[in-house]
Amino acid sequence: MSGEEVLVCGAGITSFGRTEASGRQLAVQAVRSALADAGLPWSRVRAAYGGSDAAGNADTLVAELGLTGVPFTNVRNGCATGGSALVAAAHAIRSGAADVALAVGFDKHPRGAFDPRPADWGLDEAYGRDGLMVTTQFFAMKIQRYMHDHGISARTLALVAEKAYANGVLNPHAWRRKPLDADEILASGMVNDPLTRYMFCSPGQGAVALILCSREVARELGGTPVTLRAAVVRTRRFGSFEVFSPWAPPGTPTSVTADAAQHAFEEAGLGPHDIDVCQLQDTESGAEVMHLAECGFCEHGEQESLVPFGATGIGGSLPVNTDGGCIANGEPIGASGLRQVHEVVQQLRGRTGERQVPGDPSTGFTHVYGAPGVSACTVLTR
Repeated sequence: MSGEEVLVCGAGITSFGRTEASGRQLAVQAVRSALADAGLPWSRVRAAYGGSDAAGNADTLVAELGLTGVPFTNVRNGCATGGSALVAAAHAIRSGAADVALAVGFDKHPRGAFDPRPADWGLDEAYGRDGLMVTTQFFAMKIQRYMHDHGISARTLALVAEKAYANGVLNPHAWRRKPLDADEILASGMVNDPLTRYMFCSPGQGAVALILCSREVARELGGTPVTLRAAVVRTRRFGSFEVFSPWAPPGTPTSVTADAAQHAFEEAGLGPHDIDVCQLQDTESGAEVMHLAECGFCEHGEQESLVPFGATGIGGSLPVNTDGGCIANGEPIGASGLRQVHEVVQQLRGRTGERQVPGDPSTGFTHVYGAPGVSACTVLTR
């Protein structure tokens, strides 16, 4: 994207997990927190984009925030909902259509696994009868193939989850705040081979809001804005094998994650080697392993030497999911992508307390992945 520079001048988040509050109430809380962080009133917002998967329409939030006539666009794009809202808000700033814009994502899912319907995804009912709408099966199949092809061990999967829970302990907004070691995780009961119970995230609830602004507005506000160097969304190309996209031709599959990451780095004029802290989609621990390579942070198979030796820990060479990721925070679909950006913004501001990455990080990357093969990535700099 070219045009006006885009900065994140306000960030707000609720606790993740389960509360009595509705999804909309959580969203209003997050928006008000982000506005307070930016030092702006709601009436100053010139465009808004947001959504959820199961908790209502984001545009109805104006009933509580204020009836200012602001153009408010609902976004619903699976796990990439938050990322898509952010891209739209960034476009509004870059194009000059708005000098202050809101991106908000929120959700409140019932207990238990997600319950998608095949017809909503363009699939025959037989796909559901065969059990393939159960996302745990898809993720297990994908990581099983990856482990076979690239020599990844089950213990490495457990160590990814161990790190997530350890980081969650340090995050007051996280849902899962109890440490678990790799042996406990491996012994927690097989869900779909090779993934055990504690390697998965859980559907949950939470909300995140970000206020974006132009450079001119940022100068007026002062504070500690963070530059949004790139924000992209991509869908799958021919040859991908994705959740709810059940067919792929022979050979090496294409990757929507790799496509989105590549475009984000090109847009930002940076590369994976420039990143100080990153957030990668970890719906289950195998996803983080695969996305490390697909986003360009290592070669396929190198995770087996990086993860066990702490490279992705808070004090490692590439800290990943410093807030505990989806595994510790849960997966409120509309909020997850923006939660990632919120964490990187706060890391670059130096505001994350016990989980602060050492060395004064100045660059960050986020990646979210969702059905049926959608990925959103951002690059941020201080």
